[in-house]
Amino acid sequence: MTKRFQIYLLSAIGLGAMLLVYCQTQIARQVALQSVDLVQESRFLNAVAAIDHIRSENVHKVATVIERFNPGMDKKTKLAIAAEVSNASMKFDNLDVDLLCATITHESAFTWDPRVVSPKGAIGLMQVMPSTGEFLAKVEGIKWTSPRQVLFDPVKNIRLGSRYLSSLIEMYEVDGGLAAYNGGGKRAAMWLAHDRAHGVLYQETQNYVPAVLSLYEEFREF
Repeated sequence: MTKRFQIYLLSAIGLGAMLLVYCQTQIARQVALQSVDLVQESRFLNAVAAIDHIRSENVHKVATVIERFNPGMDKKTKLAIAAEVSNASMKFDNLDVDLLCATITHESAFTWDPRVVSPKGAIGLMQVMPSTGEFLAKVEGIKWTSPRQVLFDPVKNIRLGSRYLSSLIEMYEVDGGLAAYNGGGKRAAMWLAHDRAHGVLYQETQNYVPAVLSLYEEFREF
């Protein structure tokens, strides 16, 4: 064996060893990446399962409340309403299903009737005024045809009403937001500025706020 051939042989062996190490490194890297992907996928699936579980519990809870106040409502409408209340509670950080259920229960005069209309012209489950509904419909991307056509739709009504309530709570906190929802933002702001003093709110609003909050506590204890 010539010296030159020995050098070539040693070089080939060295190159082969380096290639083997490289291949092993790449394999180890791929295995590590796959492990990371599996962990991430597992976390994602767990998160999805958790969200689905929360949504399922929310829908069941709202459906139970509806059954209590409007047992004659058809199942399809009931589930659509329950799903939208759940969606709203997950869409807005300052709302939960219990507060929405309390608000709807009181606003609908304990009927959960999607076609209820107040003497002042407020319409539907969350008693949305037509002018307010038309404005909010633009924000929500809902085509505004007529007040009753839109606001008698319980899903659209909840979408609009929950957005409005959420914005008021963001400005005035929960009790102030409820006061604003019933009696207007100006009066709610005055009430908060006077440290929630009795006599600042309209009498109807003065009764409304604790009534809704009482329902809220009741539903939270379900």
